[in-house]
Parts: sequence; structure tokens; C-alpha cells
Amino acid sequence: MSDAITIGIIGGSGLYDMAELTHREERRVVTPFGDPSGPYVVGTLRGKRVAFLARHGAGHKLMPTELNYRANIFGMKMLGAEFILSASAVGSLQEQYVPQHLVIPDQFFDRTKGRVSTFFGSGLVAHVAFAHPVCKPLGEIAYQSCQAVGATVHKGGTYVCMEGPQFSTLAESKLYRAWGMDIIGMTNLQEAKLAREAEICYATIALVTDYDCWHPDHDSVTVEMIIQNLLANAKTAQAVIADAVSRLPFDRTCECATALRHAIITRPEAVPDPVKRHLAPIIGKYMR
Repeated sequence: MSDAITIGIIGGSGLYDMAELTHREERRVVTPFGDPSGPYVVGTLRGKRVAFLARHGAGHKLMPTELNYRANIFGMKMLGAEFILSASAVGSLQEQYVPQHLVIPDQFFDRTKGRVSTFFGSGLVAHVAFAHPVCKPLGEIAYQSCQAVGATVHKGGTYVCMEGPQFSTLAESKLYRAWGMDIIGMTNLQEAKLAREAEICYATIALVTDYDCWHPDHDSVTVEMIIQNLLANAKTAQAVIADAVSRLPFDRTCECATALRHAIITRPEAVPDPVKRHLAPIIGKYMR
């Protein structure tokens, strides 16, 4: 077994730990963007070294808007992660996505309001390709793992990322359905964007907790309803992630691995030295 940490796991609402994780230790990481949601729990899962982060912090104390997405992903990069599996609770916008089903989305739609979702700026400009925001091979592994553990899973679909913390209005929910959106959550788009900039493969395992308020039988989404399904989903999510970890790593010939190769626009001599130092884990191989 290698001691290298190449696999990151981000646990969302209801998934605050990985029960199967052994030889665990807390690892605190200082990033140029501030503190992550909490310490990373580094340990062994199915013979692989992984880093687990509870997205909302210990005791679920951080709202989606309050999350330091840059620190969370940059910390994973500093630890050596090349793959991130993200587990997230979502609402369903279509009848076929039943509560306690799983979805492996392949697209995102942004309905957030001014969240910082790039490492660049302060004298360094880069524009990464993001037409396909989920790593296709990693998404396929997540899908196969859902099937392997007997979960009901749907492959593909669009995740609407809303601001929150309130749930949708009925008008919003009906509009998203009319647009053909599939599921709705509050966190994953920024993670996907930043992972791509950091050249980390990223995929979401979306855990359906409720029909959004469009559904005539679910016109009032409650936290109690969601928590009941979160608890039911948590065991499945842990099994899926463990199985997916056992299938990693793979040869990274995907676009994620070289996302910055042609993305950096600023001439190297024009980039401020402090920016070069701060972003060295990301840009070091392209800019000395």
C-alpha cells in the first residue's frame, strides 16, 4: 500500500465520517485562501490512502454560502489529491428521481449569487474549459459502484446549484423543471469549478432526499423529511464511496489532468511573485 494520498472525499449533509476508514489521523492544512471547513481526516480505505473532509464542518455549522470552497479544494491539492468524490444531498426535480435514489450528474447550472469560484485573479488570468464539468471516467466509476452495492442509480443529468439556505419557491421549482433540470442542491458547482482549475478529477454522488416543492405531495419541503432520508442515504453513500475508492486510481488521460495547459493567459513575467508562490501547487509545472 502506498502512503501517497491521491483520493479526496467530501462528505455533505448526513455524511460526516467514513466508518470504514482506518489508521486515521487529523491533518490541518493552511492555504493561501484561509481555513478549510475543518481538519482533513487522513486514513486507509480499501487499502488506499484517502483524505476525508466534512463539507459543512463538525456539527454541520457552515451554510453553503459560508463555505470556503477555495480552501477546501486547495487543501485537497496540497495533500496530493488527484481524484475527488463528492457526496451531496439533493432535491429531485423530476418524477423518476425518487427520494433515496442516487444520481451521478454530468452537468451543472449556476443559480448562486457572487460566490468566489476561481483561484485566479490578483494579476493572473486563466480560463479553463468547463463544457463537461464532471470527470467522465470518475463519474463512470461512481455509477458502477452504485450498481455494485445495489443502489438505484441514474446516470447523467443536470444539477442546479442554488444559493440557499432557503429552499426553492414554487415558481422557481416549476421553472427549473420547465428548463429540463434534474436535481437541485447548494454546493457542488463551486467545488467542480475549483477542482477543474486545480487539475483534479471530480464527480458527484447525489443523494436524493426529497421531491422539490413542485411535487403535489411534497409542496412543503421540511428539514425533518430531509433528515429521515439523509439517515437512510448515509449507509448507501459510504458503501458506494468505499467501492469507488477500491477502483481507483486510473490512468488520467482525461481533460481534468491538463486543464491548465492552454488556460493561463497572463505572460509569466507579468505574474506577481506572491501569486506564483501561493498558487505553486496548481501552476508550478506551468510557471516557474
